[in-house]
Amino acid sequence: MDPESLELLEDALRKTMLSTSGAELDAALAELGWADMLSDMSELAIPLVFRLLGETGSHASVLNDVVLLTAVREAGLTPALPYAGGGWVVWDYADASENSTLGGLPLRRVDEGGHLRLPDARRAVGWWLVGASRAMLALARQHALDRVQFGRPIAGFQAVRHRLAETLVAIEGAEATLSLPGDDNPDLTALLAKAAAGKAALTAAKHCQQVLGGIGFTAEHDLHHHVERVLVLDGLLGSSKELTQKAGAGLRARGSVPRLVDL
Repeated sequence: MDPESLELLEDALRKTMLSTSGAELDAALAELGWADMLSDMSELAIPLVFRLLGETGSHASVLNDVVLLTAVREAGLTPALPYAGGGWVVWDYADASENSTLGGLPLRRVDEGGHLRLPDARRAVGWWLVGASRAMLALARQHALDRVQFGRPIAGFQAVRHRLAETLVAIEGAEATLSLPGDDNPDLTALLAKAAAGKAALTAAKHCQQVLGGIGFTAEHDLHHHVERVLVLDGLLGSSKELTQKAGAGLRARGSVPRLVDL
């Protein structure tokens, strides 16, 4: 896809996600050709769609399409997704009101899961986390420019600038990790990428909350929506802490570290 077409697609997706969410967004994405995008250009579709879900604060069950093996997806089954602490969750729009505490996502806990395609799904959730991190950084940056203390915007204070800079570095690092090809070690590369994205999102939540101060704690401000969302997404398919420990244990057992990227 040429750059101009990709820009038009991103603009259409962003407008759609800003105007709808949940089951309605599932239908809208289907009309925009999500299935064909996932089948024909997943290397572009997954980062684009899931990053925009994070940036817009919307949600859809498209993760089910990424995580399912083809045969299982064609059977019309709903997958159970691994969740932090050894649990499992499924998307359940019908019971969404009772589960809104899970970051606003319609997730319901279940006892067990099944066969999943985890590398692609972990990258997808990683891009979702990165998008949400970008949204939090944008809110904190704008607040720093608008909020005046001691006669000048707080964006000029070194402590504020450092928090925003550390957040940006964490996000850029996560994006770089998610962009690694991972052809030789797809499981390990995706695992580390998802862990990096989760760590970046938690860093963004912490620093942006500090920059926004008391206003960031209020339900009326958009920050709390993104903070709740990233806390849930970090736990989905393994938290950053769990995945880091898993990667370390695997490398110890292996006795060597594979080359993940050629510099």
